[in-house]
Amino acid sequence: MKDFCELYWRLDSTTKTTEKVAALKAYFDVATPSNAIWAIHFLNGNRIKRLVNTRLLREWAIAEANVSAWLFEECYDRVGDLAETISLILPPKQTVKDVVEISLKDIVEQHLIPVRELEPEQQRENVVQLWQGFDQRQRFVLGKLIMGGFRVGVSKRLVVRALATHVGIDAATITHRLMGQWEPTAEFYAELVDPNETETAISKPYPFFLANPLKQEPESLGDAEDWIAEWKWDGIRAQVIRRAGETFIWSRGEDLVTDQFPEVAAAASRLADGTVLDGEILGWDESQDRPLEFSQLQRRLGRKKVGKKLLTEVPVVMLAFDLLEHQGSDIRDKTIVQRQEHLGEVIKLLQPAAKVSEGVFNAKGNDAPVAIRKPPSVSAKPVSSWADLAAVRETSKELRAEGLMLKQRESAYQVGRPVGDWWKWKVDPYTVDAVLIYAQRGHGRRANLYSDYTFAVWKDGELVTFAKAYSGLTDAEIRKVDKFVRKNTNEKFGPVRSVTPELVFELAFENIQRSSRHKSGIAVRFPRISRWREDKKPADADKLDTILAMLD
Repeated sequence: MKDFCELYWRLDSTTKTTEKVAALKAYFDVATPSNAIWAIHFLNGNRIKRLVNTRLLREWAIAEANVSAWLFEECYDRVGDLAETISLILPPKQTVKDVVEISLKDIVEQHLIPVRELEPEQQRENVVQLWQGFDQRQRFVLGKLIMGGFRVGVSKRLVVRALATHVGIDAATITHRLMGQWEPTAEFYAELVDPNETETAISKPYPFFLANPLKQEPESLGDAEDWIAEWKWDGIRAQVIRRAGETFIWSRGEDLVTDQFPEVAAAASRLADGTVLDGEILGWDESQDRPLEFSQLQRRLGRKKVGKKLLTEVPVVMLAFDLLEHQGSDIRDKTIVQRQEHLGEVIKLLQPAAKVSEGVFNAKGNDAPVAIRKPPSVSAKPVSSWADLAAVRETSKELRAEGLMLKQRESAYQVGRPVGDWWKWKVDPYTVDAVLIYAQRGHGRRANLYSDYTFAVWKDGELVTFAKAYSGLTDAEIRKVDKFVRKNTNEKFGPVRSVTPELVFELAFENIQRSSRHKSGIAVRFPRISRWREDKKPADADKLDTILAMLD
């Protein structure tokens, strides 16, 4: 556990990729398999469900530190993170026995996970015993594990890179083995690092190939005819797997979502074994032949079972744009042109004997909604120039698309987000000038700064809440806003402060829709700060009517 805590602080103390990879490799070089796999589990973003109610943790920390509740809450308000507050306020390490020398595996499996089933008094005894055996920095990491909030600034890609270097196996192989569901056991670690291990799990998806945003002019990519253009959809990226008579649907976040999309699973039941499709799952409006708003699709997410009413109100389709496995063979090394030729063959073979629309498969017959299809083309006629593609791209919002995907015709299906072969050429976002009215402290390194903001626009001469945003400003700008918030606070609502409405910011967002849950009557997708409009006064901010007009 001591080594794992030290790894956390080494990762947290640097922004340099080489130093992070070196720290990870150094840890794997000395960790036992049972400890290494738990470290990978946590570093990859997996968590153990919260073990103890945070109210109880507060009470126990207050008692151990012998401070009043109000003082603890003031400290918490200042620090902004409960695990850090507890680690700072507890008295110094007390026990002679060095609990931190217990392995990470034993801490998790013998000391943490069993706590969930204990009565509160037994929970307190166990947690306090752990607190007393750890120093301040170690208590912080322990607290994050107990509360299910462990995260550190390292990507899965870097963890895989360090592990691949440690064991001498290709990073793509490690990535594939970590896909899907697995248990953090020494046995799985042995399979993970075995140079001779073959992939046997029938449910296992492939690592997704992700595109990079195109920030330069598309002409820099060369001849437009060397690229395939597709719509960039705003849905759930997924792989549909058909193997050994079973169907599995995996999201990009490595969640098994088969039960959330039964119509897609029913359609996939007609696929031949040894078939893996890559595509986008969207709520679909058949009458307009375009996606439903993303908020409608969200109603389907996270459910163990989707009822008939929801199935009717939010029908979904999978737009399959790639084929990764064909007739039981991994074909990712073929070009995208070759893969899509096979994809067309697969879908054509799935068509029922009765005539259906070209390029679609209907699992329930011609009168039922189509559940698997190839995406609509970006243009009815061939597009051969960047100017033509730019004109097509400007029509994206009519289809509720985010822009275009550009894929090099000779590109294989790769792992992760390599630069060069796949680009997302998104349309410009919507923008609105809004006024800052509330601010809240951030988290992590911004816990002492007011960096989370609520913005408003004008309606009938009053400011109404419009959106929340916390990204887009530089560190220097955040410090300036923080200084303004502290000097211009009108009221406090717990960690939130209302401020004098003086600062104007331009907000950018991807989509807009009506919402009965918001005071303004609208909701936006992915709001962020695009720039600080120091040249504008609050009266210059946009009106709600202007934003409502964007709905059209």
